[in-house]
Amino acid sequence: MYKSYYDSKLGKIILLSKNNKLTGLYFENQKYLPLNLDDYIKSDDLDIFVKTKELLDSYFKGEKVDFSKLDIALEGSDFRLKVWKILLKIPYGEVTTYGEIASKISKNMSAQAVGGAVAHNPISIIVGCHRVVGSDGSLTGYAGGIERKIELLELEKM
Repeated sequence: MYKSYYDSKLGKIILLSKNNKLTGLYFENQKYLPLNLDDYIKSDDLDIFVKTKELLDSYFKGEKVDFSKLDIALEGSDFRLKVWKILLKIPYGEVTTYGEIASKISKNMSAQAVGGAVAHNPISIIVGCHRVVGSDGSLTGYAGGIERKIELLELEKM
């Protein structure tokens, strides 16, 4: 398990990898950081980190980036994986609501349950949790901080 750091205009980002797949992208000090970060070995030259940083450079310059080129590995419960796979399909520059995601999973699914899964997304930016808003379009919580969510949406010209 490896880690690297990326300095973005929104603050330091922690990148995590296992088996040369990206398993985490967290803003420093965000909610729900893995507790075992000290167990990761710092390594800046892993191919997955180099590719991720190149794409993040383009993203933060305001370029539309296709993150699907990255080899990611999402780890979580079946429910969270369902939610995160839906997040991956939200196009750059667009938003959806927690309720819309819930209805894609089940007609009885609650938006609040979806919100919990969205909040625990381990790969911020790439798995577009910042693109999820309240049913009235309000900018609800973001584990990296609501200010960052606003900036990411503005970056994507929303």
